[in-house]
Amino acid sequence: MKVFGVVLAAVLLASNNSGDRSVYFAGEPDGDEEVMIDESPASGYDRESIDIGTLLTAARGAPPVICSLASLSVRGWGWGDRSDAPVTPLGKQITLRDDNGNSRTLSQEDIQLLFNALASDDACVREIGVRVIGRGNNPTIASGLIERLSSSSTALREIAALGLGLGEPKEAVDPLIRALRDPEVGVRANSAWALGHIESGKALEPLMNLFRDNSPTVREAAVIAVGNLDSIRTASTLIRVVRQDDSPAVRRAAAWALGELEAREAVEALSAALSQDKDARVREMAAWALGEIETRTATAALLNAARRDSDDKVREVSVWALGEIEDATTIDALGEIASSDKISRVRGTAAWAIGQMDRRGHAPPGLLTLLRDETTDTRLKAAWALGQLGDSSALPAIRNALKVETNENVNRALIRALIKSGERSEKTLTELIDSRDPRVREAAIRGLAGRSSFNPWPWPWPRPRPTP
Repeated sequence: MKVFGVVLAAVLLASNNSGDRSVYFAGEPDGDEEVMIDESPASGYDRESIDIGTLLTAARGAPPVICSLASLSVRGWGWGDRSDAPVTPLGKQITLRDDNGNSRTLSQEDIQLLFNALASDDACVREIGVRVIGRGNNPTIASGLIERLSSSSTALREIAALGLGLGEPKEAVDPLIRALRDPEVGVRANSAWALGHIESGKALEPLMNLFRDNSPTVREAAVIAVGNLDSIRTASTLIRVVRQDDSPAVRRAAAWALGELEAREAVEALSAALSQDKDARVREMAAWALGEIETRTATAALLNAARRDSDDKVREVSVWALGEIEDATTIDALGEIASSDKISRVRGTAAWAIGQMDRRGHAPPGLLTLLRDETTDTRLKAAWALGQLGDSSALPAIRNALKVETNENVNRALIRALIKSGERSEKTLTELIDSRDPRVREAAIRGLAGRSSFNPWPWPWPRPRPTP
C-alpha cells in the first residue's frame, strides 16, 4: 500500500518540486495536468517535492488501475494528452470519462460510495473520493457536501469545502461564507479557496476580513480568492498586504492579485517590493505584476532589477515586463543585458523584449551577439527580434549567422530577418532560393513574396508567467 500511496500522491496531489531534476504536476483549470522537469532548485513555500527516481521506484508493482490514472496525468505540451497511441506498455488506458470524452455520469450508488470515501481513514481514498465527486454536476452532491460543512469532524469539513470548490455550485456560497469563521485553519483556507473558484461577489468582504487571519495559509488562500474576484476596490487593501504581511507567500499572492487587477495605484508599492523584498519569489511576482500593469513609471525599477537582482528568475521576469511595457527608451539597456547576463533564459527574454519595441531600424549591438549564443532558443529570439526591427546595418551579422546556423527554426527566423532588414543582394537571394534544403527555399520564397507567415512561424515567447 505504501507504493500505491506514493504513486497516488504524485498523481493526485499535483506536487510542485524544489529539488534537482524533479517532477511536478501543473494543474490547469479544466482538471488537466502537465508534467514538468525542474532542472534548478526553486523556493516553493509549502509543496512537497518528488524526484524522478522516487517516482519510478514507487511505480514498480502498482496495479494497472493506479498506473493508468498516473500515466494519464502526465501530459505533454500541445494539443491533447497523446493517449491515442496504438501500442503502450499498459495497453488500454483506464479513465473516468465516457466514450465521448465527457465526465462519466455518477449513479446514486456511486455517489454514496464516494461520500463514504470522504470519511475514510485512508488519505488516498479520501483524495480520490473528493477529486471524483468534485467533478460531478449533481444537486445531490452539492447538498451532501454542504451538509458535511457542518460536521463535527474537522477532516470532513475540510474535504467538503475542497469538494465544493471543485464542483463550484452557486448554492454553496452562503454556507462557505459561514465556514470562513470555522475555528480550524484547514476549513477556513479551503472555504476561501472554494469561494474564489465559485467567483461570487457576495464573498468579497468576508474574504477580505481574512486578510487579518492569524494563519498565513488562510491569508494566502483569501488573497488569491479575492484576486479571482477581480474587484478594483480591493487594490488599497492588497497594497497594504504587499507592504506589511510577514509571510512571503501572502505578499507574493497579493502582488499577483494586483497584477490581475492591473492596478496602477499599486506601481509604487510593487516597485518597492521589487527592489527591497528579501524573498526572490515576491520580487519575481512584483515584476510580473508591473508588466501586467504596463506603465512606464515602472521602467526604472524594472531596469534596476533586470541589471542587478541576484536571482535569475527575477531578472528574466523583469526584462519580460519591460517588453510588455514597450518603452523604446530601454532598448539599449536591454541590449546590454542581452549580451552580458550569465543565464541564457535572461538573454533570450531580453532579445524577445527588444523585438517588442516599436522602434524600426535600431538593433542594439548586444542583440547581434546573441546570433552566436550557445542556446538555440536564445538565437531564435534574437533572429526574430532582428526581423521585427528591420535594421539594415544588421545584415552582415545575419548573413554570417546563416552560414553556420544548423537549427531549422532559427534559419527561418534569420531569413525573415534578412528580408525584413532590406536584403537586396542578388547573390544572397539566389543562394537562398537555390539551397539544397527545401525548408530554406520555402522560407526564402515566402519572405520574398511578402507572405506574413512561415510554417511553423518562428514566434518565440518567454516562459510562462509565475503563479501564486
